[in-house]
Amino acid sequence: MFTGIIKSIGKVMRAERKGKLLQLTIESPLSHTFKIDESISHNGVCLTIIAKNNKTHTVQVIPETLSKTNLGILKPGDLVNIEPSLKIGEMLSGHLVQGHVDGCCKVRKIKLQEDTTDIWLSINRSNAPLIIPRGSICINGISLTVADIKKTRFKVSIIPYTFDNTNLKTLKKDDVVNVEYDIIGKYLLRWNHL
Repeated sequence: MFTGIIKSIGKVMRAERKGKLLQLTIESPLSHTFKIDESISHNGVCLTIIAKNNKTHTVQVIPETLSKTNLGILKPGDLVNIEPSLKIGEMLSGHLVQGHVDGCCKVRKIKLQEDTTDIWLSINRSNAPLIIPRGSICINGISLTVADIKKTRFKVSIIPYTFDNTNLKTLKKDDVVNVEYDIIGKYLLRWNHL
């Protein structure tokens, strides 16, 4: 379980296909603190550490995860948001995030304001009921608040600190981001359809 509060930005050093798997080696200031078998969020995706040293750590991505996330398009030099899993007793600063990405959304528009950066993203119609005004949403592993909703898109407003300390600063129009909808909303929607 995670909170969507990014603790580090990692840099992809290697992205190699190993059969149907994608193996990513990432350099991060936190890599030396990780343990093999530990679950760490990478762009919002819970992945297991399979190897590490003082500067880098390595994870593998299975085909199911590749089909639902933006991890398959990562290349050396790309930045990845990193968050270790929540430990019992730690403060829940964002919202409950599982690291189970629901899919991807495309960046429609980025508007730099005086004090914020507004990012408009496309809505997948089947998931539209899960997005509510001022509700929680996780974009590339970052806990954010939905600022506005239109029929085919929604907006998040990013404070300068979050923009500067995550990979949101590298986004361009038409880029693809990972999205995990709020777990409470998913359970309520599922319960309503039973």
